[in-house]
Amino acid sequence: PICDLALRVGLHSGPVTAGVLRGEKSRFQLFGDSVNTAARMESNGKPNAIQASEATAALLTKANKQHWLTPRADLINAKGKGSLQTYWIRPVRRGGSSASGTVVSDSSSWIGSRHT
Repeated sequence: PICDLALRVGLHSGPVTAGVLRGEKSRFQLFGDSVNTAARMESNGKPNAIQASEATAALLTKANKQHWLTPRADLINAKGKGSLQTYWIRPVRRGGSSASGTVVSDSSSWIGSRHT
């Protein structure tokens, strides 16, 4: 059977603390407010879309990638953060086409993908 798979991605830029947690299975873990904020971006996102915080949007703008950003039409209410302005990231190749083919629209609840 064919399964539909959707992925939500949340990005935030900021300081983190990293470490290895020991136990039955050792694992690498990230801690801090930046990790929590990224998780809020993901949980408030849309399927097949990348949502970023203002901090990440500022870094993309500084890197001359502001054409990748579309401000989200509504503020999100992130637990422990309050109302936040976020941005959809849609990398654009030179020539104007989307690198992923994903289209994000705040005017509807669907995300469409172009298949190549």
